[in-house]
Amino acid sequence: MVEKNGKPESIPRQLVFRALKATLKGIFFYFLYFILWTMFLAPLALIVPNLQGIAETFLAVYILLMVIGEFTHGTIFQYFFDAAKALFIIGYLLLSLKGGIVSLTYQEIILTVDLRLFLMFATLLSLLGLSKSVLQAINYLTQKTEHATI
Repeated sequence: MVEKNGKPESIPRQLVFRALKATLKGIFFYFLYFILWTMFLAPLALIVPNLQGIAETFLAVYILLMVIGEFTHGTIFQYFFDAAKALFIIGYLLLSLKGGIVSLTYQEIILTVDLRLFLMFATLLSLLGLSKSVLQAINYLTQKTEHATI
């Protein structure tokens, strides 16, 4: 039994609440993607080949890591999944943007776009999220150690 606000709360009830919260978060993010896709990115998919596949693969893995991280909330594993999410974003951006130089061919026109500056900022933001997860995990373990010695 875990106490919340002075009242005992059962473990199955916590698990059901976490599962419901994680599922609602996943549905919300997919709905947000659907709205953004239909309003802004669908016309771009006609020009960029495999854009929808790339976006949906990214979204599926990101939502999976988010849901598992939410389900493990309150444990050390939450921070592992947050760190995995940040590393996944870095890796996926590097692989999908091919190092920052993207070339598109449309009929007879070849368009080369340099996205290295965008890639740098996105990587730095993801590294910031990774460091936040590591520091939160250290804080969590420190608090657990303090409670164990008291």
